[in-house]
Amino acid sequence: MRIEWPTLGLIVLCYAVWAGALVLPVWAAIPLLTLAIALQSSLQHEVLHGHPFGDRRLGEPLVFASLNLAIPYTRFRDTHLAHHMDARLTDPYDDPESNYLDPAVWATMTPAIRRLLQANNTLLGRMVLGPLIGQVTFMAADWRLIRAGERGVLAGWLVHIAASAGVLALVAWSPLPLWAYLVACYLGLGVLKIRTFLEHQAHERARGRTVIIEDRGLLAFLFLNNNLHVVHHMHPKLPWYRLPAIYFNNRERYLRRNDGYRYDSYGQVFRRHLLRAKDPVPHPLYPPN
Repeated sequence: MRIEWPTLGLIVLCYAVWAGALVLPVWAAIPLLTLAIALQSSLQHEVLHGHPFGDRRLGEPLVFASLNLAIPYTRFRDTHLAHHMDARLTDPYDDPESNYLDPAVWATMTPAIRRLLQANNTLLGRMVLGPLIGQVTFMAADWRLIRAGERGVLAGWLVHIAASAGVLALVAWSPLPLWAYLVACYLGLGVLKIRTFLEHQAHERARGRTVIIEDRGLLAFLFLNNNLHVVHHMHPKLPWYRLPAIYFNNRERYLRRNDGYRYDSYGQVFRRHLLRAKDPVPHPLYPPN
C-alpha cells in the first residue's frame, strides 16, 4: 500500500477524540485525553519507522506536535532509531532507552537516590514516578548535548516548544482547565511506562533481550501491538496492524528467537511486578566480557 489507510485513519481518530475530550466535563475529559495522548505517542513511533507513507517526511507533519508536551518528536525519533541497534540493547551508555545504570555509577549514588530508583523499578513506581524521573534524566542528557554544541538537539527542542505552545493555546481556548490537561499528560506518560517497563532485559545474547507480551486488549491497542516487541525489532518496517498475524502464525520461531522471554498478558505483568522489581537498577552483566 502506498498509503497505509488504517494508520492514517487512526491518526485522524486520535485527534478527533483528543479535540472532543477538550469540551467534556473534567471527570470524562481526563481519561479520554490520557488514552489519546498515549495513543499519539504510539502513532509517533509508527511515523518515525516510515508509516503511513513510504517517505517518513510526509508523515512527520501529522505528529510532530507532541500532545504529551514532554518529549520533542525529533528527539524521540533520533534516540529511538539509535535504540534499534540491537547489539547495544540495554547498554547503559549506548542504548538511549536503557533503564539500567553502570554499576560504577550506581556505587556513587546516595542511599536516598538508590531507594528512589529501586522504587522506579517496580511497575507501580514506573507509572507514578517514571514520567518525572524519565523527563529529568532525558532533559539533563539533552542539555549536556546542547552545551556540547549539538545544534540538532537544540533545534528539536525549539520546534517542540513552539508546537507545545500551539497545543496549549488550543487547550486554553477550550473549556477544559489547564491543570486537568497537565494531569492527563502525566497519566498518559504513566500509561506509556507500562509498555517500556520490561520491553528489554539484560541478557548475554542480543537476541534474548526483547520481550513478547501476548496481549490483545486495550493496552496492546494503545501501544499499537508493540507488546509483540521482538517482532517489531526484527521487522521495524512492518505496520502495527500486521504484527499479530506475523507473530501468531510463526509463534515458535519468535519464542526461539528471544529465548522465551515472554508474558501471557499485561495482566500477568501487573500481577508479577506491580510491587516487585523485575530487574536490579545496575546492569547485572556490565561491563560485558
